Amino acid sequence: MAQGVTVTEPSGSSSTRTVDRALALLAEVCAEEAISLSECARRAQLPASTALRLLRTLESSGFVARDEEGWFGAGPRIIQLGASALGRQTLVRLTEPALHRIVAATGESAYLSIAGPSNTAIYVAMIEGTHSVRHTSWIGRAIPLEGLAVGRALTSLVPAEGYVAQRDRLEPDVTAIAAPIRRPGGVAGAISLLGPTYRIDDETMHLFGQLVAREAQDLSQQLGMPTRTDSAPSARSATEQETGT
Repeated sequence: MAQGVTVTEPSGSSSTRTVDRALALLAEVCAEEAISLSECARRAQLPASTALRLLRTLESSGFVARDEEGWFGAGPRIIQLGASALGRQTLVRLTEPALHRIVAATGESAYLSIAGPSNTAIYVAMIEGTHSVRHTSWIGRAIPLEGLAVGRALTSLVPAEGYVAQRDRLEPDVTAIAAPIRRPGGVAGAISLLGPTYRIDDETMHLFGQLVAREAQDLSQQLGMPTRTDSAPSARSATEQETGT
C-alpha cells in the first residue's frame, strides 16, 4: 500500500470523505506502473464498485489512465503536475545551466527528460530556442521510450559517440538529439535538443550531438560518474543508424 495516505472518516461531510477516498486510490495507482481495480480497491479498503466510480472520475479528469486490459496507471494530468513539482528538484536545477548553454550555442530548444511510468519518457524542464521557428514547450508531456532518441538515451542504448540523433521520428520535420545523464548504478535522465529538420544537416547534427554529449558527460561527472577517456569515433556513425545517411 502507498505510504502516507489513509482513508479518514470525516465529521459530517460526505464530500470530504469522497475526496479522501479518491486521493487514497490515486496514491495506490501512482505507486505502481499498473494496478488492477480489485487490488486498488483492496489497498484503499473500498468496495470495488466505489473504487471503480471514483477511478472513472479520476480518469475523465486525466489523473488516471486505463489500458486495454482494464489496468490503471498514472494519467497525463498527474504526470504534468509531477513534472511541475520536479522543476524545483535537484536534477532540474543541476541541468538548467547546461540547457541554457545548448540553446546559446545552437539556437534550438533544449530539454531534460526522465523515465516515467509504463515505458515512457517525461519532459520535465526546457529552455526554449531563440529562432523564430522553434520547438515549443513539451514540459509534462509523456512519450514512448521505444524507438525514440530520448528513450534510447534513457535506456543507455547509445553509440560510442555518446548521443542518439534522429530525424522525423518524434514528429514530422523535427530532428531530435539526445544523450544520457548517468549516475552510479543507472541513468538519471537525458538531455536533448529538438529543432526543425530543414535547419539541421548532417554536419550540424554531428556538431550539435557532440555538444549535447559533452554537456551530458559533464552532468554525469557531477553526479559521481568517472571522467571518460575514450576517443571519439568517426563523425558519421552516430547518425547513420538513425537516418540511413
